[in-house]
Parts: sequence; structure tokens; C-alpha cells
Amino acid sequence: MIVLAHVSDVHIDGGDRNTERTAHVMSYVEGLDVSAVIVTGDIADNGAEDEYTIARAALKTRHPSIICPGNHDSRGPFRKVMLDSNDVNEPINQVLRIPGATIILCDSSIPGRPEGRLDDTTLAWLDDTLAAETGPVFVGMHHPAAALGIPYVDDIGLREPERYAAILERHPHVVATLVGHAHTGAATTFANRPHLVAPGVVSTALPPFECTTQPPVSLDLPPALALHIYDNGHLTTHYRALPLP
Repeated sequence: MIVLAHVSDVHIDGGDRNTERTAHVMSYVEGLDVSAVIVTGDIADNGAEDEYTIARAALKTRHPSIICPGNHDSRGPFRKVMLDSNDVNEPINQVLRIPGATIILCDSSIPGRPEGRLDDTTLAWLDDTLAAETGPVFVGMHHPAAALGIPYVDDIGLREPERYAAILERHPHVVATLVGHAHTGAATTFANRPHLVAPGVVSTALPPFECTTQPPVSLDLPPALALHIYDNGHLTTHYRALPLP
């Protein structure tokens, strides 16, 4: 059985609130017997190097882990602090292999823009990487490729999702896509696969029938995470809210 702890949108900004909420979630994760921890973007709120220094400490875990950037992140400082690398220009695409599965995280960020896109380099890399894998694969990125019924989020989702769908069609061993960005736990489908959204750590986005304010975001709901369980070809996702003490 594979258990993936899926955390997203910690938005470390140098203040105590977001750091404490992140530490609260990670403390819970540290007490679990999970196969890996996946963090799907918006690590820093402003893309500043000192924010990543805080984030690296807050997201430290004893478990195998993999982290991708989101639209609030900056590739240069992200690489320098989170990955100990100075290669600032290319998308941050990574692979984590664990017993029984492979996790691939793609960089869907567009520098300076809130919406997402998988560029030609990333799509080619993803296609080649998937072709080399034989077991079950989870693909992750920051931006959802499917609409979630929250216009505030859907307006800045993944552009040209059909290009990603075409790759999924060529690789049936992809189990699901794991994303963030929406600040709400959600489950839908994309390209005939599960498309699973992690809740936000720092806030929760609300659909129109729950909220009429703009932006439709609650700062009062507790931080949360997703737990994906893959066992004998069957995938189940649990969403866990973690009230603050």
C-alpha cells in the first residue's frame, strides 16, 4: 500500500501565521506512516529568498518528499534555497521514485503570471519520463487542468490543458494528477483519470453557493491536507482538516 501526504499552498510570507499553520500540518504528517510527502506549489508568498529559508525548515520531513513551484514562487530563489541549485532559467521538473510508484512533479508556473501552462520543454520531458516508467505513476503540478466550479480559481487555471491530456492518453500507467492552487480540497476527473486537489494550508477558497464576498476565501477554516491511498490498483483520497490548538 502506498500512502501519499499531499500538502499545498503554504504561502510562507515571513509572518508567524502562515509558518505556524504549515508547521502544524507538517507536525501531523510527521506522526503518520506515509510513503512520501508531495507539496504542490505556492511555497513562498512573494518569491523572496528569506521566505524560502523559512519554508525549507517548516517543510522538513523524515519522509521522502518532492516539491514544485506555483504561481507565487520565483524559480531562482526556489532553486537556490529549496534545491541547492543555481540553474534559474529552466522549469523546475522533478521525479521521486519510491517503492511501488513514481511521482513526477511538473512546473506549471508562468513567471509573473497567475495562470499556469506546461511549456514545450516540460511537456517533452514529461512524455519522455513517462515512457521510461513501467509501474504506476502520479503526476503533479500546481495548477488544476479541470474546472472546479469556483470562477475565482478557474479563471487562473492551467492553459492549453488538451496538450497535457494528449500525453496522459499515451501513458495509461498514470494513476492520477495531483494539484494545488485552488485552496480547497476537491476531486474531479481529467482525461479519464482522477484529478485531485489538495486543500490550502493558509486559507480555503469557497464556491459561489457558499460565499458572496470577493475574493471568496475564508481565513478562519483550519489548515488541511489530502491523503492519497493506492492499494492493488485502487485509489482513495481522504481530506483531513487540522484545527489549530
